[in-house]
Amino acid sequence: MSCGEPHETDCSEVLDHLYEFLDREMPEGDCTKFETHFEECSPCLEKYGLEQAVKKLVKRCCGQDDVPTDLRSKVMGRIDLIRAGEAVPDHDVSVQATDRSATAAE
Repeated sequence: MSCGEPHETDCSEVLDHLYEFLDREMPEGDCTKFETHFEECSPCLEKYGLEQAVKKLVKRCCGQDDVPTDLRSKVMGRIDLIRAGEAVPDHDVSVQATDRSATAAE
C-alpha cells in the first residue's frame, strides 16, 4: 500500500513495523517518524486505525484470559526465529507428539 506520494519514511517500512508501533515496542524516535508519516499519508493512517480498532476489540473480548505459559513461550520462540531470519516450521512436531500421546492414553 502506498499513497503514491514521497515520504521521509516509506509506506512499506511503516506497514512492516505497524504492530511494533501499536504496541509501543520501538524507540521513541521511530514512533515520532511514524506519527509524522500518519499525518501525511491517509492510506497508512486508515490501516493504522483499523489495526488499532482490532487490537482494542481483541483486548476487550479476550483481555481477561490468562495465556498459558507454554503457549507464550512457543509464540515468543517463533517470533525470535522470524526476527533472526531463520526458517520457521509450519507446525510444532512436539505438540503433535504430545497430542497423540494424550489421545492414546484416553
